[in-house]
Amino acid sequence: MGTKGREIIGMDISELLKLLNQAYASEWLAYYQYWLGAKLIKGPMKDAVAAELNLHATEELAHALMLASRIIQLGGTPVLSPNDWEAQSPCKYDAPADPYVEVLLDQNIAGEQCAIATYQALMDATKDKDMVTYNMALTILEQEVEHEEDLQGLREDLDLMVARSHR
Repeated sequence: MGTKGREIIGMDISELLKLLNQAYASEWLAYYQYWLGAKLIKGPMKDAVAAELNLHATEELAHALMLASRIIQLGGTPVLSPNDWEAQSPCKYDAPADPYVEVLLDQNIAGEQCAIATYQALMDATKDKDMVTYNMALTILEQEVEHEEDLQGLREDLDLMVARSHR
């Protein structure tokens, strides 16, 4: 990282790298959870939900790329092994063991809610201390909020469809 780039960070870079690596690990887990869920999904509205899961997977992968770039720019190393992702992630990985659409939606909504909390914490830690990371976290947070909204909308549609079919 450039000299001036280091000077403008008003916080412990090792702590910042830890937070960034936690988010990075979370993004890889989210990517895989979405990607695999989209392949295994079963039940009503599966095609619409699978399309949304695939879109979210692509966006989570883009988040991981942004985070890796920032980690490297700060002189750090992104988490090197997938074996370490679960240990470092503040969010849990929910394997799509039950591929029913309702279960997958609920798991992914919970994952997005954890991601929202993760990026809010990263923003709180970097506000007025590292505006580059702050702005990146804000960009990602905006997408995570949109993901939660998309998934909750699909969940509501599924609930309405199921309720109507029981009339």
